[in-house]
Amino acid sequence: MYLVQRLLQTHGSALDLRLIAGDQGIKRKIHVPEVQRPGICLAGRLDDYAGERILVLGASELSYLSRLNDAQCHLRLSGLLTKKTPAVIVARDLPPPDSLITLCKQLSIPLLQSSIPAMDLVDKMTFLLREELSQTQTLHATLIEIFGLGMLLRGHSSIGKSEAALGLIQKGHRLICDDVANVRLRMGQALEGSGPELTQHLIEIRGIGIIDIAHLYGSVCVRDTKQIDLVVRLEEWDEKHFYDRVGLDERFCAMHGRIVPYYILPVKPNRDVVLLIETLARLHRLRFRDYQTGEHGGRRLAETMTNGIKKKTRSFILE
Repeated sequence: MYLVQRLLQTHGSALDLRLIAGDQGIKRKIHVPEVQRPGICLAGRLDDYAGERILVLGASELSYLSRLNDAQCHLRLSGLLTKKTPAVIVARDLPPPDSLITLCKQLSIPLLQSSIPAMDLVDKMTFLLREELSQTQTLHATLIEIFGLGMLLRGHSSIGKSEAALGLIQKGHRLICDDVANVRLRMGQALEGSGPELTQHLIEIRGIGIIDIAHLYGSVCVRDTKQIDLVVRLEEWDEKHFYDRVGLDERFCAMHGRIVPYYILPVKPNRDVVLLIETLARLHRLRFRDYQTGEHGGRRLAETMTNGIKKKTRSFILE
């Protein structure tokens, strides 16, 4: 739940926002990550007007309203302001009409003022609101940057995610977060992962305790956020389970409506997990360059098998 009050507290200084009326509605909810200039709606064309967006009035809107008499101005503005309107912002520090101030007080709609031009204000606020209102999912996972790729390590507790992350950091890779990862869909396109502020850049190793990676290895070994490119699940080796030995099986999982490549890496004693994770990251990069190593080499191997050619398969994982 995102409120106008939080918008003022978080971005009020950057947007130069000041509350001038309607302070009773400071806790109104912002549901839509979009900002609107009324445009033709000021002329009474309200057929497609939803009234759920923050309204921004610039010089052109206020110039139009100034040419109306008080009754007409009140009528046009009352059609725009609804119970769902989160707030109204007057750009360029222009004086708002008396009718607007009166209606905002009556309807408890926050009336804000900013020195920023209307077009710039719309662009900045749309970007900020999309960031703030993007859905966030909290996962039990470790996020590492390996060769420029964002790899999300998943698996049951004590499977070795933190130890693997520590080994990767010693090899020059970077930690984003350990144990808890917040995943969100940024700008409606890319999946981005980050850690809680309280545990940012910390790793818990059983028998050692909590390690501050930035202090121990340097700030070059950490970063705050990273786009998620692939998910790797660490699981205990199961002798009864068949693991892909050729590399022709492709798996994917869904996160926030986005499809992400998914790998299962079995773990058992004497397996160098850090080396395997690095190799997996390198192979993933090659696959994105349309060089299918597993497919290329596996096809030759499959042609010699008695059961014929093994075909490439794809599967979808639900966790």
